[in-house]
Amino acid sequence: METTRVGAQAPDAAGGQQLPSGRRTADGYLKAPFSWYALDEAFTGPRWLMQVGTAADGAVEHGSIGHGDEPSVRGELGPDGESREKFAVVVTVAAHPSRRSADGTGLLEATSVSSAAWLAGVGLLSFTWPGQMDHTLRDDWLEQQTETAWALADDLEGPEWSRLSLPVDGVAASFYYRESEFGWVLAGTTEAGVHLGAYGRGMSAYGLGFAVVKDVSAYA
Repeated sequence: METTRVGAQAPDAAGGQQLPSGRRTADGYLKAPFSWYALDEAFTGPRWLMQVGTAADGAVEHGSIGHGDEPSVRGELGPDGESREKFAVVVTVAAHPSRRSADGTGLLEATSVSSAAWLAGVGLLSFTWPGQMDHTLRDDWLEQQTETAWALADDLEGPEWSRLSLPVDGVAASFYYRESEFGWVLAGTTEAGVHLGAYGRGMSAYGLGFAVVKDVSAYA
């Protein structure tokens, strides 16, 4: 399975690419030709928009919606070694085959569940910084870890991944799932024709459910 880095860039050294903020508007989300997903109504905590990603022709390809605590790059740990931050981010990726760009000058790559897995893996890295690492070394570490996330997303049937069944719009769906010292990542495909990725820390993935967002502007 080929991974497509659809409309995505590796986060910068400050984790700034995906910093959550109530200041973000829903404008980019409202331009998407597909439905957005978030955690279902069983989650009653804060929700916030993050960012959208676009293809070469400017079409919205994916975006992220956060839930829970707004994470920082250096997440604080409690006395038991567990993260004080409890958050989950849902990434929605438009599902489409390879197609011509809007201006007809080239081809846009297809997206797949691997695209969602890679975006989720890189998203988790946005808020990860080993405490013992010097700031000047983080760029090199982040580049290495980003390549690792890409390789893992390209091998969803490999030993690093397990299967997890979670509800999507009330119907059980199968996801690829993996854990690391930094948090967890999962990815799957919905019957509505979009790929879903998710990542989090301090919040278990096993009790989550996903649902279509009825009004994305309410999260702005």
